[in-house]
Amino acid sequence: MLHRRLFFERVLPIAILALAAVAVPWLMLSPEGLPRLDRLRAERAEVDDEVSRLSQEIHELRAEAKRVKQDPTAVEQVARDELGLVRQTEVVYQFAK
Repeated sequence: MLHRRLFFERVLPIAILALAAVAVPWLMLSPEGLPRLDRLRAERAEVDDEVSRLSQEIHELRAEAKRVKQDPTAVEQVARDELGLVRQTEVVYQFAK
């Protein structure tokens, strides 16, 4: 009984402390520790940049869609630029490269 009490009061806390003193630095410096944390932070920064860029693109596309819905000249401009359409009264010249 005395040995058991000595074990729980002295030996066990020292053993846990020694294990933690070895395990914590090993876990931090392992490939799954701080290096992984740095990689994840860099990846998150890239994703945040992409989200910001895509949010700006969405904003621009919504503004263009609103403009096309409200302005007939914007519709004509889109038809000319993206679809290559022309009016019946226009003459199209194509030059070979």
